[in-house]
Amino acid sequence: MATEEELFASVDALLEEEPQLPPPAERARLREAAGITQARLAAALKTSTQTVKNYENGRSEPKSPRLEAYQRLLNGWAAKYPAHGAPAAAPAPAAAPQPEVPETFTSPAATETQTTAPVETPAVQAAPERPARPSARPATSSRRPAAKKAAKPAVDPRFPHGPLAVLDGDGSAYGTGGIVLDCPATTVPELVEWTLRESGLGAAKLNRYGKDSDPLIVLTAAAAVKLGLPERLEGHEQRRSLRLPEDHPVVKQVAKAKWQLTQRGFGPWARIYRKAQGRERQCVQLAILSWDALDARSWPGVSEMAPADIARVLGVYATRVITPRGSTAVSGLELMTALRPPTKAVQDPTTGNWVSGYNSGSLGTEPMDPAPPEATAEHPVVVQSGWTGGFLNEEAYQWVRPVDLLTDEECLLPFAIGLDLNTAFLAAAARLVVGLSAPDHFHTPQFNPKIPGSWLVDLSHIELDPRLPSPFTPTGERPTGPAWYQTHTVAYAQELGYDVHPLEAYLRRDTGAYLDPWHDRLKNAYVDTLADLGVTRDLDDQQFLAAMERHKDLDPALAAVLSAIKATVKGGVGKLRERPQGKHYKEGERWPALERPTWRPDIRAAVISKARVNMHRKLLNMAKMTGLYPLAVLSDCVVYPSPGDSPLDFLPYAASGKPQPGGFRLGPTPGLAKLEGVQEMAWAVDLMEQGYNPARHIKGGDAVLDEGE
Repeated sequence: MATEEELFASVDALLEEEPQLPPPAERARLREAAGITQARLAAALKTSTQTVKNYENGRSEPKSPRLEAYQRLLNGWAAKYPAHGAPAAAPAPAAAPQPEVPETFTSPAATETQTTAPVETPAVQAAPERPARPSARPATSSRRPAAKKAAKPAVDPRFPHGPLAVLDGDGSAYGTGGIVLDCPATTVPELVEWTLRESGLGAAKLNRYGKDSDPLIVLTAAAAVKLGLPERLEGHEQRRSLRLPEDHPVVKQVAKAKWQLTQRGFGPWARIYRKAQGRERQCVQLAILSWDALDARSWPGVSEMAPADIARVLGVYATRVITPRGSTAVSGLELMTALRPPTKAVQDPTTGNWVSGYNSGSLGTEPMDPAPPEATAEHPVVVQSGWTGGFLNEEAYQWVRPVDLLTDEECLLPFAIGLDLNTAFLAAAARLVVGLSAPDHFHTPQFNPKIPGSWLVDLSHIELDPRLPSPFTPTGERPTGPAWYQTHTVAYAQELGYDVHPLEAYLRRDTGAYLDPWHDRLKNAYVDTLADLGVTRDLDDQQFLAAMERHKDLDPALAAVLSAIKATVKGGVGKLRERPQGKHYKEGERWPALERPTWRPDIRAAVISKARVNMHRKLLNMAKMTGLYPLAVLSDCVVYPSPGDSPLDFLPYAASGKPQPGGFRLGPTPGLAKLEGVQEMAWAVDLMEQGYNPARHIKGGDAVLDEGE
C-alpha cells in the first residue's frame, strides 16, 4: 500500500510535467468553432501562420512560453465549445446547412490557410485467428476473438465497423480490428444494399470540404462464385482492362435493381452506385481478388492470405492512406483529390443561398490542356497545332559511368554497394510549388526560380565532371543544344553558378504547394509503418541497417502495407501523365485520362525534376566530401565502390560520429537512404563493360525502374 507521502510525490511530479495539449485535429476544431483564422491566431501567439498550421497538423509542437499561452487559449475554447463526441465543427460562417456538392464539382483542392484533419491511426495489432462460425447469427452481429486488443481511437459513429470488409464464401465479412460480420447476401444487388444499410462500413472524409470514403467490399474467389460471378476473368486483353460483358447475368441484375456501374464496367475494381440522396452518397466499391484486383507488385502475397489477414492489411492502408478504390496508382491520385477537394460551399452574396464554389489551392473541376512542350507526342494540343518545338524530358536517372573513367584504385576496391533513397518522389513533393492555372507563353523571359513552368534554354555550355551524370538529362549525358526544362532543373544550373538565358517559357501565374497534404499523409504512413516493423527514427546507423535487414520478416502483412505505400507514391505521380491505353487508340484523339483535372504532366515533371536535382546535389557533395564517384544511378538507387561491405565504410561522418549533412545519410524517412544491395566490384565492372546498369541488379534480382506508368 502506497503511503500518503509517496502519493503526493507522484502527484507533484505530474504537476511539474509540461502542459499537455489536445490532439492536433481538436486544436483546429476549437479554433474554427471560435471563428478565428490561422493568421489571427498566429498574430496572437507572436508566430507565423505556417507554424500554426504545423501545430494543427501535428508536424510541430509549441515550446515555452508559447506552449502555456496556447494551452490557456485552447482550454478557454474547450469550455465554450465542447465536442460532445461530434465530428469537427465547420467554421462559423458555414453554420448554415451546406448543400450537396454536385458530382460535376469533383477534383482536388484546399487553400494554404485550410487545415487537413488528420485521421488517427489505430495501434496495429496482430491478425486475429479466424473464429469458429456459430450456427446462426443476426445479419449484422459482430464478434471479436478473445485475443487482447490494442487501444483504439474514437470510432466515427456512422462507420462503427471500419472502412472495409473481406467477404468469404460462407457469408463471413472480415473487417478491421478482428471484427466479423454476417452477410446474408446471395446476389450483388443484395450485397450492395446490405453494405449501405446494415454493415456500418465506410470512412470519414479526409478534408472538411471533401466527401466520405465509400465502403469497400473485397470478394474472395468463393464469395465471387457464390454471388454468380466467374472465379476468373478470361480474355486476350491486359488483365486490368478485362470486364464482364454487358449481357452477363450479374450486370443485368445490377441494372434491374436500378443500380449503375461506372464507365469502367464490372471489372476487378467495380463501383456500383445510385444518384446521391441529399448529402448521402449511395456507392459501394467492390474488389475481386481472383480477378487480380491486388497487383502482386504493389501488394506482395496479400491475395494468398486468409480473409482476416487481408482485411488487416487493407485496413491499415485505408486508415493511414485512403480506402483503396483501384490500383495503388489510382489510390495515389484519389488521395490528392481527397486532401485537396476542388470545391467548397460558399454563400452567394446576392441570393444568400449556399452554392458550390472553387476551393482555393486546388486544381479546380475542369481539365486543363498543357503547354505543347509539356504534352506527349500523341496529345491533341500537339497534333492539332503541328508542334515541332520539342518536349520536356524530365525523367528519372538511367546512367552508367563510362568504364574508361574508372581508376585503377576504384577497380581494386572489393565491393560495390547500392544505396536506395526512401520514396524519393515523395521527398521531392515536399513544399513543391506547382502551377494551378493555365500556362501563358512568354518570349525571352528573365528566369525566375520561384515560378513553376517550362523553359526553353541552352545548357549545353555547362561543363561538369564527367564522372558524375549531368543533372540536366535523364541519361546523364551533356545537353547538345537548347531544350525544354522544368523550373527546378534550370534553377539548379543557376545554383551551380552558371548564367541562364531562356529563349521561351510557358509559365503559370497562380501557384501553390498543391501536393503538401499528400506528402504529409504518405510520409506519416511510411514512417509509421516502418516503425511498426521495428525501424524507428531513434536507431543509430548500425542499428538501422540491422533493422532494415529483418523488417520484412517480422510481419509480412505490414511489409505488404509498406510496399503498397511506396507504390502509391510512384503510381500517383505517374498517373499525372497517364498515356492512352488500348490498341484502337489513334494519335490526336482525346483519351479518358485527359478529362481529369489531375491530368497534369507539368506537376509530374516538377516532382521528377526536383528528385533528379536532389540526387545530383547529393552526388556532388559526396564527391567533394569523400572523393568517391558513383558507378551508376537508376532512378533513386546509386551504386558506389567501397572498401568494405557496408555503407558505413564509405559514407561521410564527422569526428563526432554524426553523418555529414549534404551527402547520403541512412535513415527511415523520405529522402534518406537505405542499403539496396552489396556485390563484388568485379561483378559491377563486368556489367558496366557489357552495357548494363549495375544499379538495376545490385539487389541480386532484376530491379525495375517504376515511375508508376
